[in-house]
Amino acid sequence: MEDDLSPAVGINLTPFIDVMLVLLIVFMVAAPLSTVDVPVDLPSASAKPMPRPAEPVLVSLQEDGQLMLGRNVVSAEDLPKRLAEAMARDPEARIYVSGDKAVPYGEMMRLLDTLRADGFTRIGLVGLEQAP
Repeated sequence: MEDDLSPAVGINLTPFIDVMLVLLIVFMVAAPLSTVDVPVDLPSASAKPMPRPAEPVLVSLQEDGQLMLGRNVVSAEDLPKRLAEAMARDPEARIYVSGDKAVPYGEMMRLLDTLRADGFTRIGLVGLEQAP
């Protein structure tokens, strides 16, 4: 009869699983709020400059709204096709985007959104190195 009343030895996992599920839900809700879709670099930065690639793919948005791919003027409609041609050499290359300080923020975001919609996700913003 003594064996029937012996204490059960073991860890009850039910509270542990409940806590883990609550934490999982909290992190699933909070994680999208803590990420930024588009990395933003200010026009001047005090960080050390990254090494320049041998043949960078550079897209520039000038003050008057004109787009340039490298040193060539390109229309917004032709940009995806021309970028695909430029990226054919190295599909893993990063596209560097620069914009004049006078370009409205909305125009810059429209350009970045267009690039992302066309499947170009490896994008970096170009800024000037801050003087010491």
